[in-house]
Amino acid sequence: MSEISGAVEALLLMATEPVPADELAEAVDAPVAEVEECLAGLAEFYDSTGRGFELRRVGAGWRYYTRDEHAEVIGRWLLEGQRGTLSQAALETLAVVAYLQPISRGRVSAVRGVNVDGVIRTLATRDLIEEVGRDPETGARLFATTSYFLERMGLNTLDQLPPLAPHLPDAAALEAELIGLADSGPAGATATEGAPE
Repeated sequence: MSEISGAVEALLLMATEPVPADELAEAVDAPVAEVEECLAGLAEFYDSTGRGFELRRVGAGWRYYTRDEHAEVIGRWLLEGQRGTLSQAALETLAVVAYLQPISRGRVSAVRGVNVDGVIRTLATRDLIEEVGRDPETGARLFATTSYFLERMGLNTLDQLPPLAPHLPDAAALEAELIGLADSGPAGATATEGAPE
């Protein structure tokens, strides 16, 4: 296995979209040919060892996917999960989407200070949020709450959401940051660095 395989795996695990080999090469400071060889080796290794996931070349990039033969198990697990309660991370992420929608995954991550990819998938699977378009400047997918979210919250419209300030510690500061983020668009995402989790 290549010396760079661990770093390449780590980068691909964090990726939300297929990553081109030249971007990976730049990140690990290695020639593109070496990265291409590493990617092919990893894909072959996962296939030969029967992992539950595979590494696929998709268009111009590479990304991890679960194997088709596990689709039934994954689907059943996701559906069963809908009966469970939401984690604290899911509740916080849902609140950010509800108050700042439509909002991109990157902006949600900036507000929360953590990667929210898995939580966004969970909320979408539970029909609490949905993709509602693309940001005209960045092309990032935008998410908003669903009618099912309103139903579960006992609301008729989003205007009935309570104000943030009475419900959160240091809420006045957080609310100011959220308003600033909403007003400034994607460029304002850095303003939330260090916001409470």
